Amino acid sequence: MSSLSDKLKNLGVKVGTSQVVPPPPDQRPTAQAKLEETLGGRWLPTRAGDTFVVESVFESAYQHGLYPMLMEHPMDILAEVCRDHRIGNLRLEELAFLDTETSGLSGGTGTYAFMVGIGRYIAGQFRLSIFFMQDPTDEPAMLEAIADALAPCKAFVTFNGKSFDIPLLRTRYILNAIPLPFIDFSHIDLLHISRRLWRDRLPSRALKYLEEAIMEVGRTSEEVPGFEIPWLYFDYLRTGDAQPLKGVFYHNSMDVVSMAVLFNLVNWILQEPHGEGLYHGQDIIALARIFEELKRWDEAARLYERGLAESLPEADFSQAVQRLSILQKKRGDYQTAVRLWQQAADTGHIYAFVELAKYYEHKARDRQAALMWATRCQDLLPTCQLPAWQITFWRQEIEKRVTRLQDPK
Repeated sequence: MSSLSDKLKNLGVKVGTSQVVPPPPDQRPTAQAKLEETLGGRWLPTRAGDTFVVESVFESAYQHGLYPMLMEHPMDILAEVCRDHRIGNLRLEELAFLDTETSGLSGGTGTYAFMVGIGRYIAGQFRLSIFFMQDPTDEPAMLEAIADALAPCKAFVTFNGKSFDIPLLRTRYILNAIPLPFIDFSHIDLLHISRRLWRDRLPSRALKYLEEAIMEVGRTSEEVPGFEIPWLYFDYLRTGDAQPLKGVFYHNSMDVVSMAVLFNLVNWILQEPHGEGLYHGQDIIALARIFEELKRWDEAARLYERGLAESLPEADFSQAVQRLSILQKKRGDYQTAVRLWQQAADTGHIYAFVELAKYYEHKARDRQAALMWATRCQDLLPTCQLPAWQITFWRQEIEKRVTRLQDPK
C-alpha cells in the first residue's frame, strides 16, 4: 500500500523543504523593517549598535492651544526661581526638553526607560527626537544616541524629572558602564514652578491637566493612559506588533511639546509679571508670593494690588491683604500698610489689630492709639473663630502689650 508521500510524488507534488528557495535577504520582513513601516522612524547608528528614532519638526509659529511654540525671553528671573544663576546665561538652544516612558514607576535598577523623548530648539525650529529601545539588549545603543543628542546642551527642562526621569537615566548609564553625559547640567523642573503658580486655583497640576486648563489644548483619541504604557511595551516585546505603540509615541511627543510651551509661558510670566500672561486673581497673588520670596518687593506689591482688584475667594483675599500689608511695612510704605491693616481690622482679623498697635507704639509714638488697638483686640479675642492654640498665642502677645502701654512710665 503506497504512502501518502508516494501518492503526492506521483501527482508531481514536491515534498519537504529542500526544494524551497528562500527570498533574498533584503526582501525578508524583519522586526526592524516592521518598526520603520509602522512608526515611520529610522535606524540611527551608534558606537554600541543601531537604535530606533522617530523625529518631528515643529515650526516656531506652531500653535499649541492658546500659545505658540516659541516665545523667547531672557531667563534671569527663572534662574532666581530655580536658584541656579547659570540658567540666566543659557541660550534656548542649550536646553534639552526631556521625558521618558518606562517599564514601571517603582524606580530602582529593575526599571528602565524604553522610550526617551528629547526636544531642542535648533535654527528657529523645535525638533523632537523620540528614541526607542526595540529590545532590552539594545539599551546601550539607545543610551549612546541620547548622549550624542545631549552633547550641545547644558540644562534639562522636565516635568517631575528631578525626582524620576533624570535619576532613572543616571542609573541606566551607570549599569551599562557608559559615561554620564549630563554630569553638571542645570535643571528646570516645571512641576515645582507650576505648583507654586497654580496650586491655589487648579485642583491638579499634572501636565495633562495644565494642557487643558492653561493652554486649552486636548489630546486626540491616539492618547493612551500612562498606566497602560509599560504593558503595551511588554506586549510589543512578546508579539513584535508595533501598531499599539503608536499611542505611546503620541503620548511622549505631546508631553515634550507641552513642556516646551509651558516653559515658554512660565518664563514669559516671570519676565513680564505685569503683562497679560496671568489674568486670574489667584494666579496673580501666587506670582506675587514668588516675587516676594525673591525679595523683589516693588514687583510683588504691584502684583498683590493687582490681584486684590480681581475677584478672589474670601480666604485668599484676606491672606493677600495680610501679606501685602507686611510687605509694605518692609518697604517702609507705612501709609499703605496702615490703610490695609485698618481694612483688615474692620473685618475682624486679629493680626491687623496687633500690627496697628505696633505701628502706633513704635512708629507714630502714639501710646493712646496703640492702647486703643490693643484693647480692641483683647475684647475681640473671645469671639474669634480661631483654633485654641492661635487664640492662646494672640492672647499672650496682646496682654504683654496692653500691660506695657498702661504703665505710665
